[in-house]
Amino acid sequence: MQQILAIDDSPDIHQLLSVRLGGLNVELRHALTGESGYEQACEEPPDLILLDVMMPDASGFEICRRLKARSKTASIPVIFLTGETDVEQKVLGFDVGAVDYIQKPFDTAELTARVRSALRTKRYFDMLAHRAMLDGLTGLWNRSQFDQRLYEEIASARRYDRPLSLVMMDIDRFKNLNDTYGHPFGDQVLQSVGELLQGWKRSTDLPCRYGGEEFGIILRETDMEGAERTAERIRGALEELEIRHRSNIVSVTASFGVSSMSLCRNPCELDHNWLIASADSALYRAKEAGRNCVSTGIVE
Repeated sequence: MQQILAIDDSPDIHQLLSVRLGGLNVELRHALTGESGYEQACEEPPDLILLDVMMPDASGFEICRRLKARSKTASIPVIFLTGETDVEQKVLGFDVGAVDYIQKPFDTAELTARVRSALRTKRYFDMLAHRAMLDGLTGLWNRSQFDQRLYEEIASARRYDRPLSLVMMDIDRFKNLNDTYGHPFGDQVLQSVGELLQGWKRSTDLPCRYGGEEFGIILRETDMEGAERTAERIRGALEELEIRHRSNIVSVTASFGVSSMSLCRNPCELDHNWLIASADSALYRAKEAGRNCVSTGIVE
């Protein structure tokens, strides 16, 4: 269900909005001051903000500017609520990032139509944004999203002193599979691995396609020992996976490198590049050890 946040200093306006938007399948949230509305929007971003222009603590224009300056809230559409008819005020509202104006007192049909249009546009925008984060072949998060999420997860883990680990996995002898069975079969293998990772992941795990035949799995709330167990379970499941090529059953294996934030002795060096390099180094050792195995990072 989409959410609308109404920010207006008049309780009567909130009651009126509740009645007139009652026919829409939305959750309507309320804030009676600009600052409390801004805090709500930052804490739990809605799909649409209905924002009063004139409020005693902060103008709607100022609140809109601040929302558009934050990456987390910049994409939220804002419709200004105003009793003014001044053209310059409307132009200013569009300049600070509003998508529409609704004149007070509200006409029910116009209010509903404008809100419905803004929510529909937001839904389409969210769908496109989500698809841009996905790898088209496997349906996992893509490399760009992997980098962003790993950066965010490391910052969060450091802030709240929680464990975080990373598994890098690489399909063994993938070039030989392509050369022997053809690239369409190689794509089939990648898709099968993507499905396996989606099926095996916990709600806290973030599997991604890192590039080519390499995958990364961000393991939130997971220490080194737990990450090793997770990697071993995935390795065993992949080893048992049977992928058909015409009348043949082809076995596929992968090598795994595991690292954790706890391995970094110098906190100043700990960032997403360090964690990736540590897991990649472990992955290289797994391949050197004969492939189809799990290797762990080395304390540096």
